[in-house]
Amino acid sequence: MPDPAAHYSVARDAEEADAVFTRPVVRPDASAAYGDHPDQVIDFYAPRGDQERAPLVVVLHGGAWRTPYDRAHLTPFADFLARRGFAVANVEYRRGVPERDGEGPPVAGRWPETFDDVATALDRLPALVADVLPQADARRMVLTGHSAGGHLALWAAARHVLPEGSPWRLPAPPPLRGVVALAPIADLARAVELDVCGGAILQLLGGEAEFKARRESADPALLLPTGIATAVVQGRRDSTVPYTVPEAFVDAAANAGETVGLTLLEDVGHFPLIDPGADACAVVVEEIAQLAW
Repeated sequence: MPDPAAHYSVARDAEEADAVFTRPVVRPDASAAYGDHPDQVIDFYAPRGDQERAPLVVVLHGGAWRTPYDRAHLTPFADFLARRGFAVANVEYRRGVPERDGEGPPVAGRWPETFDDVATALDRLPALVADVLPQADARRMVLTGHSAGGHLALWAAARHVLPEGSPWRLPAPPPLRGVVALAPIADLARAVELDVCGGAILQLLGGEAEFKARRESADPALLLPTGIATAVVQGRRDSTVPYTVPEAFVDAAANAGETVGLTLLEDVGHFPLIDPGADACAVVVEEIAQLAW
């Protein structure tokens, strides 16, 4: 017998997704390319207010690493942050290839291009900020991301603990005040078990065989401890990324001797975390502020 509660949760997530994806796009104050591909671009939002320098929040959008979901749906959230005194960088990156033969959903992500882009964008960000957004203080940088973008944010913060020989490995921790991951796909093995986003995780890493070989370079739950302040905000009613996925990451961090803050919001689904019209979004901003200021 179908579970009425589960059906209701999925229906509410769909309504909340519609609220996010139908909001008007907020144009940035400036944009800059970090590479030659059309998707290698960052939009910048200047802080609203009279402060001379503002903390920089770097945002990575979600959408299961799939082509139809770009940074546009996160622009109201970026503007929301800017109106609360932050400088904001909204990063685009290469996602999945188009539909194959017009059948099924677009493939999720690209290996290694999705990871190449996130690493390159963050490496080049301080110089770009100095050129196009002088109000931003890159020394007070907080990284945040939603859903698949939450996975990428956690991964980017852990590049200094990537396996030796990884092209993305950093010699030292990235210059971050911290990371706030929003409903992140933070434990890839657990997400595969639950078939999060309809096979997207296996597609991201290239298939089942490749998943086993590449997971150690892509799964935040294996890249611990990082030594970087990390917080997770998650809706308990999320049917897109069930809360047990980030919980598994938090448990993995604890087993590695690191404390990751977990804020579980009751009666909150997947999308209110990035919806400026939802109370949950204010909680997210407070988590970011605690690290940034």
